[in-house]
Amino acid sequence: MATYAIGDIQGCYSALMRLLDKLAFDPAEDRLWLAGDLVSRGEDSLSVLRLLKQLDKTVDCVLGNHDISLLAMHYGVLKPHPSLLSLLNAPDREELIIWLSSQPLIQVDEAKKLCLVHAGLPPKWKVSAAQRYSQEIQQQLQSPCAGQWLARVYGDQPKKWKKSLTGDDRHRYILNAFTRMRFLEKDGALTFRSKQSPKFHKRHIPWFAYKKRKNTNYTILFGHWASLGFYQGNNVIGLDTGCVWGNALSAIKLDDINHNEQLVAVSCKDAGKQADEVNDRAIR
Repeated sequence: MATYAIGDIQGCYSALMRLLDKLAFDPAEDRLWLAGDLVSRGEDSLSVLRLLKQLDKTVDCVLGNHDISLLAMHYGVLKPHPSLLSLLNAPDREELIIWLSSQPLIQVDEAKKLCLVHAGLPPKWKVSAAQRYSQEIQQQLQSPCAGQWLARVYGDQPKKWKKSLTGDDRHRYILNAFTRMRFLEKDGALTFRSKQSPKFHKRHIPWFAYKKRKNTNYTILFGHWASLGFYQGNNVIGLDTGCVWGNALSAIKLDDINHNEQLVAVSCKDAGKQADEVNDRAIR
């Protein structure tokens, strides 16, 4: 029995199937941890969601910003993205949306001291607190008023965390931290100005390199940062290797995360061409 963590799939169904085949993944024995951004830009988001829903009992995933955007499109908050039209027109759309809405923003393995999120965890958050914050968002996404709530929480403010935050401001920060965070200002505030690799962006601090983090007692696995690529250090593992941009879809075996040789990847050269052909303005 093995557990594999996989980076951002973004609708790249053929790459996912090739990776599972390369891993010799057996749903009767193995488990998958998926770092979010299950859909968007790739050639077949519909098949990705159908597969994951079918494998539900052997899959632990978290929601990414593209998954949240799909939910917003479902409720009419955002304009449908071209790469998601087949999913939004599918006869089983409602079932897939219900399944997606039930997914959390964090997965935790207490025995192995592992934590999975899409973008990251703010330095001030302990993992136990992050689990509570995830539950707050799950309650909203599964409520009858999920569409109205999503329409209110899109935005960039507030950028600094306070326990005293309430209502939509609190939810907006939690959602942005879990699904959009890459860099922080020196005072710990979120900044969304750059998606570059930290090598080319010295002005701000990668969230995982911020001093006095309260969550270093766990190894945190995350995606969301294609320009960072595979990264291991600072008690974190970055898994987004840019599949949808024509690079690779990657997995790491969680039975022994201290050895880089456990990284398994498949090439995604064709995916980059497909992503360039669609208008990306509808997805933040």
